[in-house]
Amino acid sequence: MKITYLHQYFVPPEASGGTRSYEFARRLVARGHEVTLITSSALLPPGWGSRRLDGIDLVVIDVPYGNHMDVADRMRAFLRFAVLAAREVTRHRADLVFATSTPLTIALPALLGMAWQRAPMVFEVRDLWPDVPIALGALRNPAVRGAARALERLAYAGASRVVALSPGMADGVGRWVPRERVATIPNASDTQLFQGGEGSAVRARLGLSPDQPLVLYAGTLGRVNGVGYLVDLAERVARLDPDVRFLLAGHGAERAAVEDQVRLRRLRDRVFVQDPVPKRELPDLLAAATVATSTVIDVPALHHNSANKFFDALAAGRPIVINHEGWQADLIREREVGLVLPPEPDDRAAAELVAFLRGDGIRAAGERALALARERFDRDLLAERLAEVLEGAVREREAGRRWSGRWIREPVGVERVGVDSVQEAAR
Repeated sequence: MKITYLHQYFVPPEASGGTRSYEFARRLVARGHEVTLITSSALLPPGWGSRRLDGIDLVVIDVPYGNHMDVADRMRAFLRFAVLAAREVTRHRADLVFATSTPLTIALPALLGMAWQRAPMVFEVRDLWPDVPIALGALRNPAVRGAARALERLAYAGASRVVALSPGMADGVGRWVPRERVATIPNASDTQLFQGGEGSAVRARLGLSPDQPLVLYAGTLGRVNGVGYLVDLAERVARLDPDVRFLLAGHGAERAAVEDQVRLRRLRDRVFVQDPVPKRELPDLLAAATVATSTVIDVPALHHNSANKFFDALAAGRPIVINHEGWQADLIREREVGLVLPPEPDDRAAAELVAFLRGDGIRAAGERALALARERFDRDLLAERLAEVLEGAVREREAGRRWSGRWIREPVGVERVGVDSVQEAAR
């Protein structure tokens, strides 16, 4: 079938960031489908334009975006892309429209494409919008909040199926959509890619001995990521174990503040800050690390996240350390694949981290992490499940199950994949 895939922030392997859309799109092509992926220039390498990439017809719209933008500039970028993508979606015949958020405004061209092409639409939820920006204080205007809520409901109502990236997100969607229409497909682990990492050059560059612990954070240094937590933690860890080192690799609105804190606290010989690396080079950073981390600020709405950092760590066979509760924390505890630290970087958190880094069980935790990646989050497995959801939506439409303002027939069930409950994940 012909699939129009809408994702404002597509990332190819040559760039840094999550490559979920690329990996799923190329697997859909390998399955025999034609995929036209409409995206923006925001996260693409310099000079990239529309092209054919591994069988994917990539349509690039020039709409810059950055983590440094304020709320108003971000909203303008969201709306500009939505308008331009709506024009593009009418130019490509499609049997299915597949749209992935964030931002929520991706629903606008998706709904237009659904109506224009008379094709089913599947909507993927990567974060619960507008719940998350409201919780963060980014949407304060009541009228804007109301419009966002209305768009959220419209997107869910128009979708034949909804794909959620975590159980908590699925629960949030379930407020508006029959749960039979919601499939939980989390981010995935590329075990083949991440088992090929070589960390010796990275450790040599940092001046580390073979047995010296290295704590890695590889991702965005934005407000919600709360990477300042790791700087505070590093200062406390240094008093307990002076040999532990931290590597923070990424860009974002908070990078300058993080670097300032590293300098002011005289931690530059213990906390290294560097630019992000393309996805294809990330396995080397993980191979050099003793543990990988994923942090967020202490906002409960963020506990439902499905951070790529978590799944990349599992794929590399590295224990994962986080500082928040939620389904990932439950999974870490159940499968003993890492450490859940307190939300505040206090002395207790530092002591727990040092004990974990120096403990006898850290190697076994890494082995369990890799086993979990292969068992539950393998990219090929989850891509097949996604394909089944997309193909099922088209089959349903062809069978005459059409949207007419309400569900007019008994819904077809969709198997929920990955981590619908802690108990299932533990199995």
